[in-house]
Order: sequence, then C-alpha cells, then structure tokens
Amino acid sequence: MSALRTLRRLPSTLVNRIAAGEVVERPASAVKELVENALDAGARRIAVTLKEGGRTFLSVVDDGVGMSPDELRLAVERHCTSKLPDDDLTDIRTLGFRGEALPSIASVSRFTITSRPAGADTAWSLEIDGGAKGEPRPAAHPQGTRVEVRELFFATPARLKFLKEPRTESSHVADAMRRLAMAHPEVAFRLESEERALIDLAAAKPSLLSGDAARLERLAAIMGREFAENAVAIDANREGFRLTGFAGLPTLNRPTGQHQYLFVNGRPVRDKLLAGAVRGAYQDFLARDRHPMVALFLEAPTEMVDVNVHPAKTEVRFRDAGIVRGMIVGALRTALSAAGHRASTTVSDAALGAFRPHTGFATPLPMGGGGGGYGNGGGYASVPRGLAEAAMQFMAPLDGLSARVEEQPTNIAPGNYPLGVARAQLHETYIVAQTDQGVVIVDQHAAHERLVHERLKTQLEAEGVKRQALLLPEVVEIGEDGARRLTQRAAELADMGLVLEPFGLGAVVVRETPAVLGELDIQGLVRDLADELSEMGDHLSLKEKVEEVCGTLACHTSVRAGRRLTVEEMNALLRQMEATPHSGQCNHGRPTYVELKLADIERLFGRR
Repeated sequence: MSALRTLRRLPSTLVNRIAAGEVVERPASAVKELVENALDAGARRIAVTLKEGGRTFLSVVDDGVGMSPDELRLAVERHCTSKLPDDDLTDIRTLGFRGEALPSIASVSRFTITSRPAGADTAWSLEIDGGAKGEPRPAAHPQGTRVEVRELFFATPARLKFLKEPRTESSHVADAMRRLAMAHPEVAFRLESEERALIDLAAAKPSLLSGDAARLERLAAIMGREFAENAVAIDANREGFRLTGFAGLPTLNRPTGQHQYLFVNGRPVRDKLLAGAVRGAYQDFLARDRHPMVALFLEAPTEMVDVNVHPAKTEVRFRDAGIVRGMIVGALRTALSAAGHRASTTVSDAALGAFRPHTGFATPLPMGGGGGGYGNGGGYASVPRGLAEAAMQFMAPLDGLSARVEEQPTNIAPGNYPLGVARAQLHETYIVAQTDQGVVIVDQHAAHERLVHERLKTQLEAEGVKRQALLLPEVVEIGEDGARRLTQRAAELADMGLVLEPFGLGAVVVRETPAVLGELDIQGLVRDLADELSEMGDHLSLKEKVEEVCGTLACHTSVRAGRRLTVEEMNALLRQMEATPHSGQCNHGRPTYVELKLADIERLFGRR
C-alpha cells in the first residue's frame, strides 16, 4: 500500500477544525452557539460585544449557572454535552449546556472562557490558542460565564476570505440573536458593535410571563409595533403537537420572506416544510411576490422530531410531516378566517399620512396683501399665474348643489354595521360609507373580487371538483421519479379533478383535468405538481392551483372599476363584505377598504 493510501488517525486539533468548518461558518454561528449555551445555563441577562463584526473580537457574557475548574476542562473537550443525560439521541430537550461547539470555536481562534458557579469564592479561567489548551487558573468574575473569542479563523485563513464587511457580519449576528430573543422573552438581550447598541431588549415583566402578552411584547420590539397591532393569535393542538404564536393579517405583507420566524421546541429553524406550510396557508390571500409576517412556535414530542439533520441545527425532520403541515395550514387559515373583514391598520395610517397638510412650493405663499412673511426669509413668494383665479373659482358657491345630491336613506343607522352605510361613490370606483366612528372608503372592484372568489370556493367544496375529458390525452415526460410520485397519488389527484396514469418509462398521460381550470398549460401544471409533491409529500399544491384560478376568475367576473352603482347596490356590497371571510383584502393581498377614525380626521383639521 502506498503512502498516499495509508490510514492514520487525525490529530485532535485538526479534527476540531474540521468540525468548526461544519458548525462555525461566520461570527454569527459562533455567537448563536454561545448564546444557546447561556440560555441552557439558565441565564436571565445575556450581553454580546463585537469588534469588526466579530472577526477580531466577540464576547458573550451571561449570569447563568457557572462552572467549576473540572467542568471547564470537560466543557472544551469534543463530544461533551449536557443534552443527552440518558444517551438517547431521540430525546433532546435542550439547546446544549456548554460542550460540543466550544472546542470547535476554540480550535480556530484565540479563546478564553471564564466562569464562576453560585456560592464559589472565586472564578476560574481557561485559555485555548488555536486548539492548544491550557489549564484553569483563578480569575475575578461575578456569577456566570464569559466567553471571549479573538481573531476568529486565524488558524484557518482560507475561511477569512469568505467573510463579508464588518457591518454585514454584525447584521448576521443581530439576526441570530433576535431569533433566540423571540423564543425567550423572559431573558434580557443586548448586542453592542463598536460601542453602539444594536439590540437592547429588557426581560419581560413577571406579570406578563403567564400568557401571550410577554411574547407579543417581545415580537413587537423586534418585528415592529405594527406587527403587534395587526397580528392574530395562533393556538392549535394535534396528536401531541402544539402550535402557538402570531400571524400578520394578509394586508400586512412584505416583498421577501425574511420576516417569517419559525421555531421548533424553542430552536430557531429555517425549514422548507414549515415555510411551505406558511406559503400554502396564505396562498389564497397574497400575490406570488408578497410574503406574510409570522412568528410561529411549534412544540413537538422529542421522539417525533430529529434536530440533528443539520450540523448547525437550522433544519429539522419530522416523523410525520403531514401532521405538522396540515396543522400549520389549518391553524393559520382558521385564525385568518376569525379575523373576518378586518384589515391592517397600517393601511389607514398610510391614508392619513397622505392627507396630512403640506406645501409643494419651495418658498411660502402669502396669506394676504399685508407686509411680513413666513420663516426666516422675511419675504413673499410670487403667486403662480392663474392660481388666485383658480382658488376663487374653487371656493365660489356651487349653484344647485342640493339638487345634485342623491337623497340618502335615513332609516339605516351606521352604528348597526361595522362598515357603515353608503353615502357616495367617487370616480365610479370607490364607495364612501359613514360609520358611527368615522369613514370607510371601499375599493368596489377589490371588494367584489373577494366576494366572488369566496363564492366560487364554497361551490367547489359543496359540489366537488368537476372534471372535463381531453379530446386528445396529453403525454407529459417528467422522469422516472416524478412519474412514480404522481402515479402513487393518482387516486387522490383524481378526487381533485386530475386523471392521469403511467405512460411508458418516465412519463404520464393526462386524460381529464379540473373543469374549473378551463384551458391550461397541462405540461407546466404536471411538472410543477411533481416537483411540489417531492417537496411537500401531499396533493395540496393542486388544490392551491384551483384556488389560484378561482382568484383569477373572480378578478375577471367582479364589479369593475368605472361602473356606477346605486345606493342599494353599494349597501348590499357592504353587507356581503361583513358576512364574508377574508373580505379585508382581495385575492392579491391588497386592502379592500380603508377606515378613517373621526378622531384622526378631526386632528387633520386642528379640531383636536
């Protein structure tokens, strides 16, 4: 056997560096591991400090359970952990108290850990330089633990080339800390970078810890107050799983999915199954390029979830993924349905912002013919030619005004209806209604689009999906795996209106399609379906496509902008909106109405 093929045991320092390559991708990875250690140590205050984004220096200080000298020695050894008290890999209940990540981080940096347990007379400190471990020695430190990491990746220079500028690395650290902070509102978190506080979250008040108030308060501090004001609570149970958290109304959406936070047993994860379930739940309410804001916390039996499928624990695997996906989709849709016609308050805020008085002139205009002027300029701007005449004409009394105003019904009390009573139609597009607390402006096309969409869905559920036979069956080549996945689900797909069967090797033949879809791209539909079945493992994607087409049909069959409505038609539309789920937004996530409170309108005119 040649020397190149000789087997040998790698030195421990090299083994640790290989492990570090899997776990510690950047400073944020190291901070995540160290903060998780602090949480498992029972910390109630965690402070992180960065220099140059964590590349030259990072520290994590906590007030949790400290360690003795012997525990310090053990904590920095490979394969030492507190997560497996019974050596059962399927029963992981904590994030991991010390151990595991520490030797990996220490192998690629200049590492110091100082700790003091409760009741001890002194603290102890241990240094590791690129994997070379020293011995614990006495140090000064309060109860808790402090970990300092200097010159991260100095022992693996190649990794340094992949780090971004300090500001970018700091933002990754902040994101990792925010995710952990969401799951632990009882803990105070602080992040400083170059002596500037990026995160400063106080621990929840003891009076709030018993319910959802503490979690919502923490989410508001991280995701914004508008999320807290426009979110619905989630609480569902199924076969040992529990899902809690908050989901934003569809009208509160973003262009990317970065505001979707998912947790499994307190562990932040980025999981395709969970993200796909959220997308499926909102699919009926949002355009393809818009994403909801959610923070969902799943508690799962430890034997039903594997958290070790990814070195950094950012992905999980469920024994029965169908239960989890179904629960998420069902819980989100139930909560959104319970929200009724409620729309995001940010829509009204934006409308009020547009109404706020402002001037488009670079210099102030005169209020009269006298001397003096505004501001520090002391002079008057000249009035643009024709403006005075236009203003006088605008303010002149209108002859016959009362004759041109439609007589409105007086026997309907606005207070009896959430969306009020129709008073006018503007530009043959917008309905203005009066409520007992203000004014509602409705987009008639968007509102009726949602009403038609919901009616179509109800008919589908009541009568089932009708099928139409193809005059010429269509063969779709999708490869052996795709064809196998589809034929295994052929019976379920037939219930959804799609009839297909195997056709040679790696192909299927489609004989019938859902009638509601009309003419469609069968090749694209079948290929997308095969890909989605591979990812999601069920037939929900076809149902989603049916609902998507329902939305398209609704858009083309609803009341169009530009159509004049009678008072009776306008009021009928308002009453249907009040009785229809999800009527606060159209099928694309746009608001169907804006509500302006009377108090806000009065403030615009200086009455408050």
